[in-house]
Amino acid sequence: MTRTMQWPDAPHAPAGTAPPPDPALAARLEAALARPAAQQPPWPDPGPVREVRERLSRAEPLVTRAETARLGAALAAVARGEAFLVQGGDCAETFAANTEAHVRANLRSLVDMAAVLGRRTGLPVVKVARLAGQYAKPRSQNLDAQGLPVYRGDMVNSLLPTPAARTPDPWRMLRAHAHAAAAMDLVRAFGAETATDAGGGEIHVGHEALLLDYERSLLRPDTSGPEPRLSSALGHFLWIGERTRGLDGAHIAFAELLSNPIGLKIGPGTTPEAAAAYVRRLDPYREPGRLTLISRMGHDRIREVLPAIVEEVTASGHRVVWQCDPMHGNTYTSANGYKTRDVRHIADEIAGFFEVHRRLGTHPGGIHIEMTGEDVTECVGGSCGITEGDLPARYRTACDPRLNAEQAKEIASLTAETAAAAVTGSGTVAR
Repeated sequence: MTRTMQWPDAPHAPAGTAPPPDPALAARLEAALARPAAQQPPWPDPGPVREVRERLSRAEPLVTRAETARLGAALAAVARGEAFLVQGGDCAETFAANTEAHVRANLRSLVDMAAVLGRRTGLPVVKVARLAGQYAKPRSQNLDAQGLPVYRGDMVNSLLPTPAARTPDPWRMLRAHAHAAAAMDLVRAFGAETATDAGGGEIHVGHEALLLDYERSLLRPDTSGPEPRLSSALGHFLWIGERTRGLDGAHIAFAELLSNPIGLKIGPGTTPEAAAAYVRRLDPYREPGRLTLISRMGHDRIREVLPAIVEEVTASGHRVVWQCDPMHGNTYTSANGYKTRDVRHIADEIAGFFEVHRRLGTHPGGIHIEMTGEDVTECVGGSCGITEGDLPARYRTACDPRLNAEQAKEIASLTAETAAAAVTGSGTVAR
């Protein structure tokens, strides 16, 4: 990495000193954060949490408002059917893997996917990396099979299977910020280096807005939109996950206050009425591209569940970005005990996503995948022929299985063929 790893030291951080808070926005933020918040770590002591938040509030912004505004304009084009969105990266970033080689490999894989999509469809491709903040993970259980507190991402605790390592540690939020800052240096450098390459140029970053003690820390007033809102300087694009999208919860209330483009994961349990309610809450001013609905249905459910949701949202008049996450609904445990995904199921969910939108005359805006540029063996299938027996060879993910570079490019090629047919064969437009 080009940057020395460090984090803000109290009480001095002049370059990132927080401006005086807007009283009305501050009150709305406190009200949002007072709501029930799912998937938050049980910090042992609130004192260090407050100190870490204070230091982070004076930290260096990771992204600029101008960069975020450019992403917003690009996503508006996706919502209008004039571009595609490809988003990808690690399921969970780790401090140990945040090396120049790893980050560049992931960025190269993302750019290669964008080049394939762009060449085949003839449309611009917006690139968003799961990077520079994807250090916290929601979990289905509080304890693992050994009875230890579950790993919740490097921002919270460690993968090491000891009680001390698994105890949530708020100081890790400062390490996460420092690693994210180093990654952003590489993102900007890589974008400049590839500016004239097919699929290259500016890359934006996004992560799941999960850990609210971290997410609340670098917010700045933004009066450029239809009402005063808060701009997060922690990422260009933030999304709310399937496990934290309660309509009465803190995460949705928090996302309402942000001027950043927002994503929302919706699984097979989402009703059309709930989808419409989310859209009303998160896109009250009907701004094209403001909200991305990321369907994660599973290959065997998407054709059944998604159509009614698309119809309900389209009828409301909101121009959202429709994006397919074909990973999370297709996870299973292999016979030899590894969490994995089958490339055939991933491809089938993407195919179903395009089928639904083609039938309804709406724009299938893009894909959101978990992948790496490294030669891992975490997902089965694809032209590289990985079987369940191959999984132990290079199974390196900290959480969920990722496509390797070859599998990711194969999925991009399959998506590009389907997308090109949608663009040239059916006159698909966003309504």
